[in-house]
Amino acid sequence: MKVGVIGLGTMGMGAAVNLVQKGHHVTGCDLRASAREALVASGGAAVAQPDALPGDLDAVLILVVNAAQEQDVLFGSAGCAALLPPGAVVICSTTVAPEVARALETRLTEMGLLMLDAPVSGGRAGAEAGTMTVMGSGAPAAFERAGPVLEAMASKIWRLGDAAGAGSTVKMVNQLLAGVHIAVAAEALALGIRAGADPRVLYDVICSSAGSSWMWQNRVPHILAADDTPASAVNIFVKDLGIVLDQARALAFPAPIAATAHQLFLGAAALGNGAKDDAFVIRVWEALTGIGLPKPGGD
Repeated sequence: MKVGVIGLGTMGMGAAVNLVQKGHHVTGCDLRASAREALVASGGAAVAQPDALPGDLDAVLILVVNAAQEQDVLFGSAGCAALLPPGAVVICSTTVAPEVARALETRLTEMGLLMLDAPVSGGRAGAEAGTMTVMGSGAPAAFERAGPVLEAMASKIWRLGDAAGAGSTVKMVNQLLAGVHIAVAAEALALGIRAGADPRVLYDVICSSAGSSWMWQNRVPHILAADDTPASAVNIFVKDLGIVLDQARALAFPAPIAATAHQLFLGAAALGNGAKDDAFVIRVWEALTGIGLPKPGGD
């Protein structure tokens, strides 16, 4: 298939490279020259703007930061939607609110295009290995058209309904859990440090105990290595937990734990860590309590 991939970040680059390796003709799109060069080195092609993508694509996979960027790459002044051939499928894997996904499906359908609401999970490791989880919803024709793309980037493809919105709803719930788990892992590690525990020993003990979680095992090593290079940034959870809380408010649904986690990520962003790895929400506790976080090299 001829596939465009818009957004060559952590998830998008992994998906694009896996598509290349599975024999698809891939053109990536990213404003960053370094990202374009990396994809070209992996066997793909790359452009800087969506309207420079080939006009005969079978599918476009979108993995940008938020709904505003998604709208821009499709319908903005340099958008690609109007250039796509009838019947092409737009695979929207950006985390957005369910109502945004539903509105996008309506607009693309009116243009003669297929749309799959297909947010993903799995992090950098899943993206690079081609083992992400896809939470998909959309018309059967969209699933059929998008099938080879999804199979190249994911090991689990959920079909959650025949219309957009269901996929984004499930991803929203996933992000509630993910954000809370990251925040509480940081809180637990910070408490242990404040109480005098060796953070590396504490990490090892909890990994083999009932209090462990996927996020504890995946994110705490970033803190122990003092590496705040973003695999997923603090600002992602400012956005995603904001989606959770907006939806909860619309449903008159109390979400106090998600709200507390959201405030912690906002606090980390206010401290200047918005673009840092999301595990460094722990810097809220560092600022409040004066704890010493691990230094590079284990010092």
